[in-house]
Amino acid sequence: MSWFLKLSTRKPFSTLQISASLFHQLRFFSRLEQEHSVQLSNTTKPTFIHPTSIIHPNAVIGEGVSVGPFCSVSSSAKLGDGCQLYPGSHVFGSTELGDNCVLMTGAVVGDDYPGYTIIGNNNTIGYHSVVGVKCQDLKYKPGDECFLEVGDNNDIREHTSVHRSSKSTDKTVIGDSNFIMGSCHIAHDCKIGNNNIFANNTLLAGHVEVEDYVHTAGATVVHQFCRLGSFSFLGGGSVVSQDVPKYMMVTGERAELRGLNIVGLTRRGFSDAEIRSLRAAYRKIFMCVDANAVSFEERLAEVEHHEELGHVPAVHAMLQSIRNSFTDNRRGICKFRHWSGS
Repeated sequence: MSWFLKLSTRKPFSTLQISASLFHQLRFFSRLEQEHSVQLSNTTKPTFIHPTSIIHPNAVIGEGVSVGPFCSVSSSAKLGDGCQLYPGSHVFGSTELGDNCVLMTGAVVGDDYPGYTIIGNNNTIGYHSVVGVKCQDLKYKPGDECFLEVGDNNDIREHTSVHRSSKSTDKTVIGDSNFIMGSCHIAHDCKIGNNNIFANNTLLAGHVEVEDYVHTAGATVVHQFCRLGSFSFLGGGSVVSQDVPKYMMVTGERAELRGLNIVGLTRRGFSDAEIRSLRAAYRKIFMCVDANAVSFEERLAEVEHHEELGHVPAVHAMLQSIRNSFTDNRRGICKFRHWSGS
């Protein structure tokens, strides 16, 4: 508690001291702007800690770290080389920041609950975001360990919340190079892959799994235990209550399949031949002229054994994604309309 006593025993600021403090803050802002645009060189830039910040003596601080005014760093925290803490940001509990991480003003990372929060390298935590705190799950038992692990090169924007796991046998995981826009929520025990884009106000309930290169539009809501397949797209305002298979597009207040994510597949380098094969497979499965004549399982089997389509890796991956959604404890896939196109 000595680091809290350090603040409480200080004498009140005089007007001159406050003016000096504001002057130092302005100098600090100017310095951060310069450092943020240039890759830090730990061999030449010294560590800078503003005198109004509270750094526990047991905290591990790397080289070239900048800590702005009114920040705090806990006794169990570790800050990697080149990290920047903007004014009023805080690192609590057993939290580790990798190299060159940036905490914008008001950001809070970590919690004093048992367990840990690990943030990889080159991550930005936006203004007033809260990352690695206790989950909002009533099944959580006080005293249980809970965990969050975040990879590298993620951009987590303002007012986003990311929660730790709800139990010691699980963890919340976010991979690499994700762009998580403002006011998003990632709940306990979610598993997020790589290179995903979550637009503003995307809300993921507990235990949601997101693969790679998934793109959500604004105000998308995903039910707990759902899975979003790679290269899928979720339209704005969608409420997703069942799985979205790979490569597909859904939209609607109760999200329905509306075809393949052609734009996303093209942007990610899928060939014309692969896209033609996926379109053909999609039509056979979801756009049967008489859907009652042949069962859904039979349509899947037909594509699997098709002379040409069955040997296309992308088609095989799509079929496997669909089948996985019907295994034990899965939620099935979003509903589809037989007349929808790709």
